[in-house]
Parts: sequence; structure tokens; C-alpha cells
Amino acid sequence: MNTKSIITMSVTSLLLLLVFPTSALAHADASSLQGGFMAGFMHPILGLDHVVAMVAVGLWGAFLGKPAIWILPVVFPLVMALGGALGVAGVPIPYIETGIALSGVVLGLAVLFALRPPLWIAAILVGIFAIFHGHAHGTELPNATNPLIYSAGFVIGTGLLHLAGIALGELKHFPWGEWVVRAGGAIIVMIGLGFLTHVL
Repeated sequence: MNTKSIITMSVTSLLLLLVFPTSALAHADASSLQGGFMAGFMHPILGLDHVVAMVAVGLWGAFLGKPAIWILPVVFPLVMALGGALGVAGVPIPYIETGIALSGVVLGLAVLFALRPPLWIAAILVGIFAIFHGHAHGTELPNATNPLIYSAGFVIGTGLLHLAGIALGELKHFPWGEWVVRAGGAIIVMIGLGFLTHVL
């Protein structure tokens, strides 16, 4: 991938994230979930708590390089599906919203401090947070008009957020890029803390 492509992808991803009003929590209003593919697609993009976690996974994967750049964004939706199934089945998991807020804090710190644990540790950490995100959405899934189509839109929306994080993470190849990526981690930490302390 050449420099021009990286910059284009990064700018496009940022613009897409800024265009949508991300002030709404992804889990705040179950009544807004009625619908099919587009409702599922927009749901993760309109939830700032979900946006920061998904972007953080992509950022961290890009920062760690191959094979983490594709393993982490694959692990998250796979394990999230398990959490979603638990939510649909009504299996209780305590502290869901706390776990979701902590995902932004912890993953943001991993990017901020350029942590490079073994891949299996990074994958387990990402998977743990995916359970919380998946469970929250799984409890809301039955409200969708077409749960299967809704889920497909949701997975695609989540994947695009991962790609946005990866695109931004690719800026690390520039001399100044690592600091930009780590600054992104700092912003994610602050947003996560905002949710954790109920400021956001």
C-alpha cells in the first residue's frame, strides 16, 4: 500500500466517523433498533462507546503489525457473536456497561503506550471485551424487525470501524505517524473514562 493510499483511506475513514452524530450511546434506546440491514449497519456507528472500542482494536492491530493487524479484528466479531448469543438466550453477565467502558480505557492505553504483548494475550484481551459488547447487543437483537438481516448490517458496520482504526494505524509508517496513532489512543482513553465515570 503506497503513502497516498494510506492517507486517502485515513482521511476518508475520519470523515465517515465525523459525519455521523456519535453522541448517542449504542445501548441507550432499544426502540431505535427497529429495522433491518440499515438499522444494524448504523447501530455500531452511532454509538460512541462502540466506535472507540472498534477503532481501538484496529489501531492496536495495525500498531502490532502482522499477523495481529488481521487477527484482532477477526477475533472481536467472532467472540462478540458468542456474547450476542448469550444475550439473546438471556444468560446474565454482570457489569456489562462497565465492561464496555473499560474496553475503551484499556485498549486505548494499549495504543497510547504502544504495548506489544504476545499475540495470544492481545487476542484474549480483545475477546474478553468483545463478550461485553456482544451481550449488550444480543439483548437488543430480538427487537429488530429481521434479526438475521440486522445482524449482517451490524457486523459490516463493526468491520468498517475496525478498518477505520487499521487505516489510521497505518500512519505509523510516517516519521510523525506513531505519535498521531498514540494520540488517538489517548483520545480513546479519555472517552472510555467519560463513559466509565458517566460523564458521557
